[in-house]
Amino acid sequence: MLMLSWPACVAAALAGVLLDQWLGEPRRWHPLVGFGRLAAALERRLNRFHANPSTAIVRRLSGLLAWSLMVLVPAALAWWLVAAASHWHAALGLVLHALALYAALGARSLHQHIAPIAEALARGDLGAARTLTARIVSRDTADADAEALARAACESALENGNDAIFGALFWFLVGGAPAVIAFRLANTLDAMWGYRTHRLRDFGWAAARLDDLLNLAPARLTALSYALLGATTQALRCWRTQAPAWSSPNAGPVMAAGAGAVGVALGGPACYHGEIEFRPPLGAGVAPDAARIMACLRLVRRTLWLWLALAVASALALTIIPPLSAT
Repeated sequence: MLMLSWPACVAAALAGVLLDQWLGEPRRWHPLVGFGRLAAALERRLNRFHANPSTAIVRRLSGLLAWSLMVLVPAALAWWLVAAASHWHAALGLVLHALALYAALGARSLHQHIAPIAEALARGDLGAARTLTARIVSRDTADADAEALARAACESALENGNDAIFGALFWFLVGGAPAVIAFRLANTLDAMWGYRTHRLRDFGWAAARLDDLLNLAPARLTALSYALLGATTQALRCWRTQAPAWSSPNAGPVMAAGAGAVGVALGGPACYHGEIEFRPPLGAGVAPDAARIMACLRLVRRTLWLWLALAVASALALTIIPPLSAT
């Protein structure tokens, strides 16, 4: 990892996670808000050929250029800032690493957005549950029943556990601040540009494919962690048999293993833009409800502490073993 020993890397990771648990998302001046506005403006500037079917390759190259400007340039800037800070004082570099991870994580916000849906469903307030669910998913919720809302919340908790927590933590442990910033920005661009609409199908191709690539390893580690911390045999079976049916190479394993781990049946029909989309089944067991939403959130939280415990144990081992071997 950039300019950090493994024990220092783990210490920075712990600091970043604790900051997220303590502070949560910034309520004002969130850096991703400004990033999103800049990305939208750049897309309007570079994606000028969406009405011309003969320029697909131009649109893809434009999208790749836009992705590079929005991801690689900030990552390079982060590398330079951390290098300069570490040269001035090692502790300052450590602080910048931890702050970068804090900015990329969304563990507390994930719970804050999804737990209220479970609470609304538990007290039978369908209107509040629909409003809260609409804030975190792209599917239509205006006429959704309690089971459909609970299904959306469970799927969002499991999938975003990887996107908002474990993918960021994985890349931080691999490459520190530059890597975690690159991952988070790439994930944000996929959420903005990675749609198969007429306008974005080609321009957003690079954003979607590169996000898939960056998530290949963390998604599978997340799925394995979900399985180990729940109904292991069932989770692994769901992963093996159900994930290949999903179009996303990463969401499928994560959600199938997570649903199997907590014993809930997900997938099935969902309404998008007024049309019903029938999706492959996920998991096994009971229909989703408020209790299963909270079970999914607990699974995500246990996975986070498992990853941190393994990182700390490995750092301690590296700290203790060299002195022992020297004797």
